[in-house]
Amino acid sequence: MIFGNRQSHNSNSLIKYAIRLIIFGLFLVQAVSCVSNERIIYMQDRGTDEPLYQELEFVPYQTEKYFLQYNDVVDVSIKTTSPELNAIFELAMSQQRQGMGGGMGGGMMSGGDIFFMTGYTVNEEGNVELPLLGEVPIIGLTTRQAKEMIEERLQEFVNEEDLFVRVRLGGIRFSALGEFTNNGNFTILQNQITIYQAIAHAGDMTTVAKRNEVVLVRQYPEGTKSYRINLNDKRIMQSEFFFIRPNDMLYAEPMKIRELGTGITFIQTFQLAVTTFSAVLLVLNVVN
Repeated sequence: MIFGNRQSHNSNSLIKYAIRLIIFGLFLVQAVSCVSNERIIYMQDRGTDEPLYQELEFVPYQTEKYFLQYNDVVDVSIKTTSPELNAIFELAMSQQRQGMGGGMGGGMMSGGDIFFMTGYTVNEEGNVELPLLGEVPIIGLTTRQAKEMIEERLQEFVNEEDLFVRVRLGGIRFSALGEFTNNGNFTILQNQITIYQAIAHAGDMTTVAKRNEVVLVRQYPEGTKSYRINLNDKRIMQSEFFFIRPNDMLYAEPMKIRELGTGITFIQTFQLAVTTFSAVLLVLNVVN
């Protein structure tokens, strides 16, 4: 009987101690998690005690030339002093626009997809088919080299000083898979974007994404190659992977914490620990 009373007393003491510990932990979480307005309000009058800005290191870019690949869509604009030639190119462009309007429900398209209808696709042979010029091989060339080749072909019909050619990519297309807020294919109508801008366009990565092991699949004219990139390292700004290239694919793997089902933030982990601990105490109390 005495042994049973002692065991019950120890169990009650343990429960009281656990309750005090939980209450103290809750107060500690509340104190740590509070954020003052001074840390979130813009354009405050902070005086001159704090520095306005801090200049960090300057990092030069390391960029690579992009060589046109299969299935790339290029926007080709041609203008000459010859009204007859201009009429041919304008007729071809108007026909493409009409096809776009008839095939896409009145021309309603999203983002850079319009270039797929108005631009020229590099086919399986590495050529683009242009009005009057026929098929022009541009695979493995830069946009500048492709421009020079088209200008050379046009000189059969008009003098060099009487023509203008512009060749540019129809935006930068990339894919984001895995632990991104918004998965899918994206097109950004810019000539150059960083990998962080691409991630922002996909809604950022989730909390459980492996930012130190992001898989980048990059296409080359000869084939495809994959890399593992550490986005937590600022040296990424000095690498050739800082800028996204057309047809890149980003894949973010989940951390092991997602498989275990534990809390992501401190508060979630604390809540899980409190729940588990309370369940253990309840079981001990029932057993005793």
